Amino acid sequence: MKLRTSAAATALALAAALTLTACADDSGEGATPSASPSASTATEAPQPTKEDVAALEAVKVEGEAGKEPKLSFKAPLEVSAATSRVIDEGDGAELAEGMQVTINFVGYLGSDGKSQGSTWQQKTPQSFVLGDASYGVLTEPLTGQKVGSRVLVAFPSQDQQGNAVTAVNLIEVTDAKKIPTRAEGEAVAPEKGLPTVTLDDSGKPSVTIPDGYKEPEDLVVQPLIKGDGAKVTEDQTVTAQYTGWTLDGKQFDSSWDRGAPSSFSLQQVIAGWTKGLAGQTVGSQVLLVIPADQAYGAEKSDDNELAGQTLVFVVDILAAQ
Repeated sequence: MKLRTSAAATALALAAALTLTACADDSGEGATPSASPSASTATEAPQPTKEDVAALEAVKVEGEAGKEPKLSFKAPLEVSAATSRVIDEGDGAELAEGMQVTINFVGYLGSDGKSQGSTWQQKTPQSFVLGDASYGVLTEPLTGQKVGSRVLVAFPSQDQQGNAVTAVNLIEVTDAKKIPTRAEGEAVAPEKGLPTVTLDDSGKPSVTIPDGYKEPEDLVVQPLIKGDGAKVTEDQTVTAQYTGWTLDGKQFDSSWDRGAPSSFSLQQVIAGWTKGLAGQTVGSQVLLVIPADQAYGAEKSDDNELAGQTLVFVVDILAAQ
């Protein structure tokens, strides 16, 4: 299935703590980033109440910046809406939407006050693009903060059984940098007979499928723009703009429509993405034509409209780490 990253899924993916990476689908195959409501269609987020603010004010944070902190509070802790509190103000670069932000964080469950894990323990800081709708719970708390800030964030979520819980997370911003908004580099002439890609003034792609185009048996990887950055490896997290179509030219997903690039691990996406993007260079734009067996499975499924279909993607690789 297409990955659905909501506040609930985000909160519970790292043993019920906040996580900012993509998840595998139910079949065990990887998933591509999914469509989320755009700014124009998403409903306005509920605002925290006085009780929510008071609950977060009661959380005690122990430990110095740069190390995993300990959170303590009287359980159960519940909030009705995403609520945040600045613990320490940073003195580095100011965060703005569209920047690639790197954080460390620790997650607790409000129901029992127990730690659910942290990036300090795993030694895996997480990066994402501020403003990406998939991580919208962090947009408001972090926008305008500076590198070095520590921010406490709590929000309603669900556990893996569907029970309502509150996720409590301490986030420390360790880095932030501006990234390109589109692929930049030398144009590459594609092989004849492939789907034709056209870009608008912003760089957003559209695709035309040639009449009589036959589904390829093997993965098609066609660079359209050759970037001058480092080569991407299969173990990296990539930040990209992308659009996906079925072979009849119907668009089913696009980061461009959500207004921000997406970040995802190449270990947690469909096989066609992993194989197609690894070895490409940062700054490149790549056309992928992915057979069903390297996408969502060769067999059609009532649970997934993309299963059994060849998929077409245009991916702008903006950053990798």
